[in-house]
Amino acid sequence: MRMRQIIFYILPLLIVATSCREDELVVPTEYDIIGDVYPESRIRGLYLVNEGNMGSNKCTIDYYDYHTGLYSRNIYAEKNPNVIKELGDVGNDIGIYGSKLYIVVNCSHKVEVLDARTGVRIGQVDIPNCRYVRFHRGKAYVSSYVGPVLIDPDAPKGAVFEIDTLSLAITRKVSVGYQPEEMEIIDDYMYVANSGGYRAPKYDNTVSVIQMIDFKQVQQIPVGINLHRLKKDKNGKLWVTSRGDYQSRPSRLYVMQKKIGFNRMVVTDTLPVACSNMAFHGDKMYYYATEWNNYTQSNTISYGVIDITTKEVISDNFIKDGTDKEIEIPYGIAVHPDTGDIFVTDAKNYVSSGTLYCFSPEGYRKWSVRTGDIPAHITFLSNEP
Repeated sequence: MRMRQIIFYILPLLIVATSCREDELVVPTEYDIIGDVYPESRIRGLYLVNEGNMGSNKCTIDYYDYHTGLYSRNIYAEKNPNVIKELGDVGNDIGIYGSKLYIVVNCSHKVEVLDARTGVRIGQVDIPNCRYVRFHRGKAYVSSYVGPVLIDPDAPKGAVFEIDTLSLAITRKVSVGYQPEEMEIIDDYMYVANSGGYRAPKYDNTVSVIQMIDFKQVQQIPVGINLHRLKKDKNGKLWVTSRGDYQSRPSRLYVMQKKIGFNRMVVTDTLPVACSNMAFHGDKMYYYATEWNNYTQSNTISYGVIDITTKEVISDNFIKDGTDKEIEIPYGIAVHPDTGDIFVTDAKNYVSSGTLYCFSPEGYRKWSVRTGDIPAHITFLSNEP
């Protein structure tokens, strides 16, 4: 019965679209049958953005459906046959808010907005050198380097743009530190990790604090150089990563929280752990590190699990079956909110198709599938409309 349903589902989609972008051929979506279904889960599926190499205009989006067990590769072109240049150049983040899917396309200087259930394009918001997206009270917030995509010791300070999610109009903008990256919002304050990556070796080392009511920067908290990831856990703590200087100052992981008697966040812990990205589930934080060193001209790759209550490393590798030896460059991580399945993407050599791996909560590979180039960012689609 299930196989007949799958065949019925994919046959109409396998017809090559007759529309075209002027004289361009519309590349049809490719399908793989995975069969890992959870029809009773509150999660309908997951979207994966493949960054594509800078200048290649090869950002693509894949979708996995937990009702049918189908993995759909490169869905944008077929869903939107009249959009010239497809998604664009370097997909840097993805998120769902309400009925809309937001894709931050860095070097195309835009946020692409789709219907989250159909993948059909609704519109776009033009933001220069945009990086990451977060949502709060009917608004989308996008960090931006503001200046051109260029290493420059005189690069300008970055900004956060506020977008009305109904009209898709930019409503406010606030200046922050240099080359801002990820953001989180807690108690009507936004926290922004500033990297200063364009100004190396004079990196920024601060987290900007934005008061949401007035939308102005009220504080910059010194944390660590070349900051990147900034994520909140279920207890209201912020976990912030430093990429270091790729030479003598290694990557580090910082914890920020409100101490008794203080109304603002302070750095409470510095963990001697290299961390490139992380994902939370329950009381655990799963992370990986791809730490580049300019001296050795090589990466040091590691995986681990941290107890978010004790802030201690409780496992030095969450992959238990040896699959980590097959992963060349881990580049993205996510955890299924219901099942606890762990997803890791592999960018391989950065110029060819990557791989998405799905591991059980116990760390054993359940399945893997070919993706687009440089698979990186994952968001989950709810069953609720």
